[in-house]
Amino acid sequence: MGASARRGSALLAVLWLSAALGAIAFSLAATVRGEIEHTSTTLDGTRAYYLATGAIQRALFYMQWGPAYAAPDGSSRYFSPGTSTLRFSFPTGEAIVDIAPEIAKLSLNRIAPEELARLLSVLGAGHDQALELTRAIVDWRTPLTEAGPTEFDLYYQGLTPSFRAPHASFQHVEELLAVKGMTPELLFGSLARDPRGGLAERPGLMDCLSVYANGAIVDANTAAAPVLAAVGLSGDAVSAIMEARRRQPFRSARDLAGLGFRPEVLARLSVGRGSVFTLRATARLRLADGKLSDLSRSAGATVSLGRGPAGLGYQVLRWRDWAWTGNEAWTQETSSQ
Repeated sequence: MGASARRGSALLAVLWLSAALGAIAFSLAATVRGEIEHTSTTLDGTRAYYLATGAIQRALFYMQWGPAYAAPDGSSRYFSPGTSTLRFSFPTGEAIVDIAPEIAKLSLNRIAPEELARLLSVLGAGHDQALELTRAIVDWRTPLTEAGPTEFDLYYQGLTPSFRAPHASFQHVEELLAVKGMTPELLFGSLARDPRGGLAERPGLMDCLSVYANGAIVDANTAAAPVLAAVGLSGDAVSAIMEARRRQPFRSARDLAGLGFRPEVLARLSVGRGSVFTLRATARLRLADGKLSDLSRSAGATVSLGRGPAGLGYQVLRWRDWAWTGNEAWTQETSSQ
């Protein structure tokens, strides 16, 4: 082989080696860039999460201060019964806190079977499915008798893996997911077409049932429409309550009586009597240009006001590190930009 041929082979080898090294460098650069972006997103998510937890703590203070500080018009400067949303602006971002009194929900452990079946039907379950689910839920929370295992116990024992129904009170609403016939859509809610053809959120049992509710009455200001229907209100009555509280929250039982409901219906409604609340905060960071980040994080807590260590004024019954980001107020704001 001549000198020219050897030089050509060496040059070709150098070119192939350069191309290989270039590909390796490009792949490494892309990997490093991806890791940097992932780390940045994780860091922003962590910051947004702690911003959400701070919003929950501030909301709790507002709820405690509410009765003591009044504006010139007589309304509370911080929180009034019936308030469902608080917005907070921090130097590093903004947060929205949704406040839902547990009295706005029906008691999972005490709800009557006929009301439970009615609630399931309103939430989208078929007639037969609603009846079967009602039987399964009542069986789950009812102690066993000397008759031995029920038909539902035999069903659970035949599953893989098998398990036993506790035949005791539900500890969390999420337990319903293990009940025979339950679906994620019925438990957590879903999307449905509204009359205009758009998508609207359909609530689930998580929005309507609670293990902390007393089961006798529900809050007229914050109860979901399916809850109002489950306690016996007609469609027109539910619409009347929703429209009235949209204009102005009910301040007393007298406001409810003015709607002309039957006494037995009024006996199931209250205004601001609850002490256990679920707070859900969704936070978004503020960018360098002053706009809000598209990334959001949420956290939630179920708390009992008026309890807890001395000086604190509340007790956290349950904490939730939610990954949920679908706050309706954020959605409306984003769509209007």
